Amino acid sequence: MEWNLRALGGTGLQITPLTVGGAPLGSMPKNFGYDVAEEQGIATALAALTGPIRSIDTSCAYSDGESERRIGKAIAQIGGVPDDFVLATKVTRDLTTGDFSGAQMRRAIEGSLERLGVDRVPLLYLHDPENTTFAEATAPGGAVEVVRALKDEGIAGAIGVAGGDTTIITEYVETGFFDVLLTHNRFTLVNRRAERMIDAAVERGMGVVNAAVLGGGILATGTGSSSRYGYREAPEELLIAIRRIEQLCAEADVPLAAAATQFSTRDPRIATTIVGVSRPERIEESVAAVTCAIPDELFVEIDSVVAALPADLAGPR
Repeated sequence: MEWNLRALGGTGLQITPLTVGGAPLGSMPKNFGYDVAEEQGIATALAALTGPIRSIDTSCAYSDGESERRIGKAIAQIGGVPDDFVLATKVTRDLTTGDFSGAQMRRAIEGSLERLGVDRVPLLYLHDPENTTFAEATAPGGAVEVVRALKDEGIAGAIGVAGGDTTIITEYVETGFFDVLLTHNRFTLVNRRAERMIDAAVERGMGVVNAAVLGGGILATGTGSSSRYGYREAPEELLIAIRRIEQLCAEADVPLAAAATQFSTRDPRIATTIVGVSRPERIEESVAAVTCAIPDELFVEIDSVVAALPADLAGPR
């Protein structure tokens, strides 16, 4: 299909409304509840690199680099990253020691480039800075300074900050150091906590990337298959709200996953929406979710359900 490409803030990158999320294809059963065999992961990465969605997102932290390794094998099979494709990865702490130093960011990117089989990436994120303090991350020689240096050196085309807790990540947005914001699980059908942070990023000319719009799966499969939101057990009040949204979608003859995906892709502030995939066919299914017709009235009704939720029960902050 033909996509209308979107500008990723002021990065100069043009990106499709959807991005393939590489976390599941590396196999993360603790997060997603199932294993993904290596052959299946590589096949999925290959389908991503050659399919209609022209970007993929991964991290050195996903399955201890296995996601990057599998994507790297797929890249090798097709002879390199296509010119029109946006490859994004992330650097973060040492998962064993917790080290979040500038030196660790250097080690992390070296490992990422080796696993991916590339010498640079169009987009590089500082991943989960909730695992350090803002003062330490922004100190001279710290993680933020090193990530900025990687951009200056051409190893990263653009740099972003990717994380969860909106209070903490907003601090990084407000530095003006980053080109892109990636938020996850905080701007979905049932959680709007990232609203002000997204506005702050847009005001600074940053590109906005929204991830985990399916809440870890429950907004795709429904409460009959899952009781977890954002990789943790959801409170009953939140489950009740999701059940009501399921009912509204059923009455409108709209798949729940399509509503969850279009909630994000319809927002003009969001350049691209990351949807995690672990099977090749999920790519076409995700495209179909974006292109199916959904009446505006459904989102109005969903908004009324969410507005009735107590603020401390709408998922992670």
